[in-house]
Amino acid sequence: MPESRHDGDEMSAKRGCTIADVTDLVDEMRLIRKAIHHRPELAYDETGTADLVAERLAGWGFSVTRGLAGTGVVGTLRVGTSPSSIGLRADMDALPITEATGLPYASVIPGAMHACGHDGHTAILLGAACQLSRTRAFDGTVNLFFQPAEEIGHDSGASRMIAEGLFERFPCEAVFGLHTHPGIPSGTFLVRSGPFMAASDKVTITVEGTGGHAGRPHLTTDAALAAAGIVTALQSVVARNIDPLQPAVVSVGVLHAGEVYNAVPGSARIELSIRSFDDRVRERLYTRITDLSRAQAASYGAVAQVAFEAGYPVLINANAEAKVAAEVAAELVGEDKVVCNAAPMMTSEDFAFMLRERPGCFLRLGNGVDSRPVHHPGYDFDDANLAVGIAFWTRLVERRLSR
Repeated sequence: MPESRHDGDEMSAKRGCTIADVTDLVDEMRLIRKAIHHRPELAYDETGTADLVAERLAGWGFSVTRGLAGTGVVGTLRVGTSPSSIGLRADMDALPITEATGLPYASVIPGAMHACGHDGHTAILLGAACQLSRTRAFDGTVNLFFQPAEEIGHDSGASRMIAEGLFERFPCEAVFGLHTHPGIPSGTFLVRSGPFMAASDKVTITVEGTGGHAGRPHLTTDAALAAAGIVTALQSVVARNIDPLQPAVVSVGVLHAGEVYNAVPGSARIELSIRSFDDRVRERLYTRITDLSRAQAASYGAVAQVAFEAGYPVLINANAEAKVAAEVAAELVGEDKVVCNAAPMMTSEDFAFMLRERPGCFLRLGNGVDSRPVHHPGYDFDDANLAVGIAFWTRLVERRLSR
């Protein structure tokens, strides 16, 4: 007798979701992904994406909550009687970058594009929602968090959702997140217990001098010269003030002084990105950047004001959750496609806020060896990862909420 769809679902539930079980979802999720990519939305403006997500979740039987952090969407599905619960997160926002892929579904929004794979993250989690709703091979509660404003760097979607009662309203015993990773083969997972991604903060240094005529520099206090001295001196902070065995980065992203060529500028602005994995290193960076900037400016007769804007904390994966995530990934794609002790990364991620509230794990999923890097105008998510990601999320839920 031919196997019915119901019988097939029961067999799939017994062994756990496989990639073959979700291949029929890929075409639909690819269309969703391309639609999101075509009309990207920046931080806290993800209204169209949120509408699409909420509509699909409701159609699959999820209880849908909207409005957390403005445009955030939470889908909840309860099966059975177990009090156990799990949270899965996808980010929805795009970047303020002009796309240069030339793809048929390239961004039509000037100055905005999905250059970090959030279109793919959203499509993967929607695919998992569909699969979980039709198999229901778990016992407990699944909360799907579709989060705004991961890319903003401060006052992010994760921190706002938490502040607005995310985990009180939607309890989770553990939380998990996933991010695309260019440079390694598609379908390959990177996992690490403990610190995995760096803390990231912004520093703004304002230099005040006295402007004047370019032909009479002796009557000025050159803010541009003082700023240049500060930039050069900043290179010594990590090299001579931080333990060489402790990772840290100080990068100057903005240096601005003056408006015309024939005037000595009276003010200058420097903006830095600093990265670290240890709170003591973080504090040391704050102290040395402040002291050095003020002293260097004073040596030119100028004054420097230093302002720090806290970004994202260190992302720390819990040991137990990292272990189960790696096991599920290995069952799905094979141990040879799972790197269980991946190197720490100096990039940052606001999922770190969620991991400070609940144990969990953040993984990386290869986007192809030849993929453009994230935040590049030529980047595009590899749709070959859709089935892999959907099956991974589904199987992880089945494992964590086992009957």
